[in-house]
Amino acid sequence: MIPLISLKKQYEVIEAELMDEMRKVLRSGQYILGPKVKQLEETVAEKLGVVSAVAVANGTDALILTLDAYDIGEGDEVITTPFTFFSTAEAISRVGAKPVFADVDPQTYTICPNKIKEKITSSTKAIIPVHLFGQCADMDEINRIARERDLLVIEDACQAYGSTYKGKPAGSLGDAGCFSFFPTKNLGTLGDGGMVTTSDTQLAQKIHSLRVHGSIQKYHHQNIGYNSRLDELHAAILLVGLRHIDQWNKQRIALGERYHYKLQGIKHMKLPKTAENCLHVYHLYCIESKNRKQIIEYLQKKNIQTGIYYPCSLHLQEAYHHLGYQMGDFPIAERLSERLFAVPLYPFLSTEDQDAVITALRESEELLQC
Repeated sequence: MIPLISLKKQYEVIEAELMDEMRKVLRSGQYILGPKVKQLEETVAEKLGVVSAVAVANGTDALILTLDAYDIGEGDEVITTPFTFFSTAEAISRVGAKPVFADVDPQTYTICPNKIKEKITSSTKAIIPVHLFGQCADMDEINRIARERDLLVIEDACQAYGSTYKGKPAGSLGDAGCFSFFPTKNLGTLGDGGMVTTSDTQLAQKIHSLRVHGSIQKYHHQNIGYNSRLDELHAAILLVGLRHIDQWNKQRIALGERYHYKLQGIKHMKLPKTAENCLHVYHLYCIESKNRKQIIEYLQKKNIQTGIYYPCSLHLQEAYHHLGYQMGDFPIAERLSERLFAVPLYPFLSTEDQDAVITALRESEELLQC
């Protein structure tokens, strides 16, 4: 089987480094919010060109704590995309606010700025664009809309560590950026982890407090907070990953571009588009086809794993039935849910295996034409 992603291969490349760094942590006796967490926060902030980075337990918490720290809650609305993982909208709901969806661009699959403008009301407090599959949203236009309406922009950059927009890194493009370090992400740990990046020092201070039960001084609590700390072991693992992430992303980009070149001209498949002035780091390589089911079945026969992202748009999830959305409200997101599928792409995918995927995709197209 050619897997969609192979974490095992990535682990093998850095095993010796990981074991050395993890051993140091185990011997130190400091396992929560120790020097490795501080070093990770300082390193990421420097790499992204922001003032602060605050490590938290996971990417969902990064979104929740950011919304909470900005006092977004009951009666407020936050505009986001219906075509992403559930946690983006879930975080909005968790703080008591209402997620308001705006359809996506048919080329990049990221939230469409023109659709955002249609959804703004007097209750709107923020916009959460998602940098989907490793590509940044149209941040200039989103920030312009936000400035005109005095709205916050919180980047969901969970799938996009290392991507850039007009030369600026994801996580530095809005008021705050939120990252996930789930194992399958471009930069991942061996478990859960997350981070908030910002140049808003007051926000960073609030999140520092919220992640430890709303406390600045131990046993003294200024706010109702959370238990959302990044373990020292995970910080050590991520610091090792940071040594390699630029090279891993280069390998992803090379594989993505190779797919794009080799798959040109297939009539019933639409390949992903990289927006102008964006560096796409290919967290996933997704292809659009009305014949998705047949193509996936053929690839399975060839022992090639695929993935569907995302089979049900957020506005049609049972959890959001109370919002009153209907099929047809967001036609582009709904079309993508029916047509989009991911093929294997990870830094250590061999040319031989990629060629097997390319051959199978071309063969499936020939079969559909018969």
